[in-house]
Amino acid sequence: MNLSGTISFFKFLGNPPLGLPHATVNTFKDIPVEISKILVTAHGGKPPDIRAIVLDKDNCFAKAKENVVYKPYEDQFRLLRERFFGPRLLIVSNSAGTNDDHHGKEAEILEAATGVEVFRHSTKKPGCAIDVLNYLRSGNVPGLTRPDQIVVVGDRIFTDVIMANMMGAWSIWVKDGVTKSNGVFATLEKQLPTELTKRGYLPPKPRTV
Repeated sequence: MNLSGTISFFKFLGNPPLGLPHATVNTFKDIPVEISKILVTAHGGKPPDIRAIVLDKDNCFAKAKENVVYKPYEDQFRLLRERFFGPRLLIVSNSAGTNDDHHGKEAEILEAATGVEVFRHSTKKPGCAIDVLNYLRSGNVPGLTRPDQIVVVGDRIFTDVIMANMMGAWSIWVKDGVTKSNGVFATLEKQLPTELTKRGYLPPKPRTV
C-alpha cells in the first residue's frame, strides 16, 4: 500500500488543482526532445528554462516490474538522455529505488540498462517531493536553482502529477501507459483532468523560488 498516495488523495480533495498536469501527451514516445516547447504550447508565454527532467518508470517508459526501456520507446529515451545528459535526467520510481527494492538491486539493474541515475527514497511518491526537489537543488544539476526549472513526466495523476505540483515544478502527464489498465480507479483517474478543466480549474503555477 502506498500510504503517501492515499494522503495525497485527501490533499487533492482540499486543493483540486494539484491533480492537473501542465501538459499531456498520449505516450512517452510523444514527448518532444525540446521539452519546453510543449509547455509553451499549452500555456503561452516564454519557454521555461528546463534544466532537469524527473521520469517515472512503471508504465511510463517501461513495463511494470521490468527494469529496461520498453522497446518502442528506446529511440525517444536515447534522445532525451542525450539532450538532458548526466544528472539532468533522474528516474524516480515507486518500485526501483524504494524500500521495496531490497538492497537496491532493481535500481542498479535499471541504472545499468538506461544509463540514468535512480533516486533512492524511503517515502513513495508523491510524499518524496521535497526530497527530490532538495536533491536537484543541492548542486547536482548545473544551473538549477528553482522548482520551475524541473519537469516531472509520469503516467499517474495521484503520484507523478501531484508530486510535480507539490514541488512547484512543471508536469507532463503520459495519458496512455505502456499497458492499458481497465481498473476502476485508473479509469476515473484518466477522466480527472478533463473534469477539473470543465469546472474552471487551472494547474498550479510553477514556483520561481
